[in-house]
Amino acid sequence: MKIYVDFDDCLCETAFNFSKIAEEMFGKKVPYEKIGYFDLKKSFSLTDEQYDRMMTEGHRPEVLLAYKETPGASETLNSWVDKGYDVSVITGRPYSAYEPSRQWLDEHGLERVKMFCFNKYGRDSFLKNSGFSLELEDYYKMKFDYAVEDSPSAFRFFDHMPELKVMVFDRPWNRNVKLPGENYMRCTGWKMIKQMVV
Repeated sequence: MKIYVDFDDCLCETAFNFSKIAEEMFGKKVPYEKIGYFDLKKSFSLTDEQYDRMMTEGHRPEVLLAYKETPGASETLNSWVDKGYDVSVITGRPYSAYEPSRQWLDEHGLERVKMFCFNKYGRDSFLKNSGFSLELEDYYKMKFDYAVEDSPSAFRFFDHMPELKVMVFDRPWNRNVKLPGENYMRCTGWKMIKQMVV
């Protein structure tokens, strides 16, 4: 069994932090439940320059390491690894965030889980042949049985795997999105996700 798991807002509560950062830096008061778009620039009504500054702040190592775990995440992933499942964290974080992201996983008991920085949105210059950095051509060679993802923008990366079962982690920015097919299932938390992976 091969399982794809997104990092932000699946394993940890990233959007809560960006909501605080946007208010502290720019006075943009958008509560977590009102984050209507995965595109945080749009959700917080930021300029390009403000968005870049916010993303830089949100990806500082000490900030990344402080993100709170989504309840049940590490326990579920470890239960899969214990069963012999191949679990990979596939994140759209820039490769410059790899070390603190890897450290976060290790500190949360996920040392046995692989992690890759995948250039999902074409916003980063990635390290070639790094062992942890995926370009599109590398990713499309990978196959998974299950995926855990919150971002509607990432759903297109599953088109080449018609049998893939996608567990959509319920978040405010994906609640009004029509799911692409019957193999997409909305899940309200890790307890539900764990029950669906058999």
